Amino acid sequence: MQIDGIRSVFEFEGVIQKLIYDFKYHYVRALAPFLTRFLANYLKNHELDMDVLVPVPLHEHRLRERGYNQSALLANELSRITTIPVIEGVLIRTVDTPPQARTANINIRRKNVARAFSCNSKELKDKQILLIDDVCTTGATLNACAIALKKAGAASVWGLTIAREL
Repeated sequence: MQIDGIRSVFEFEGVIQKLIYDFKYHYVRALAPFLTRFLANYLKNHELDMDVLVPVPLHEHRLRERGYNQSALLANELSRITTIPVIEGVLIRTVDTPPQARTANINIRRKNVARAFSCNSKELKDKQILLIDDVCTTGATLNACAIALKKAGAASVWGLTIAREL
């Protein structure tokens, strides 16, 4: 694993699971500020020294389908609350993979996102990055992002999600 660590506020179950599904698949964008407060409170109570926030990107095809990147909404709202700057557009999803939620196991998930991301920007060199996503299932996506970011010179890469499947 290339990612330095993954933190999640909740387990992916019950009300939180429903809220995330509504936010992500039922197009309830208005949930972004509400959900982001959980991330902000987590950062307030668990110190993570980070230079920048980077949202996990969607492939352009999925972005057109959905109309927004839920991770970018969370990252931008979190930046507004914490003043940690967001850098978007430097981490790119180059491969349009099937949704991770529809894959059978961890090995398939890892293969699904292997080399799916790239980062050619020098803007993140020597930065401590906090990757923002809604859900962590196996950590495969966050790790694949961390590989690309570290190839671009990131000093460290941590993930922060609202929920994690256990």
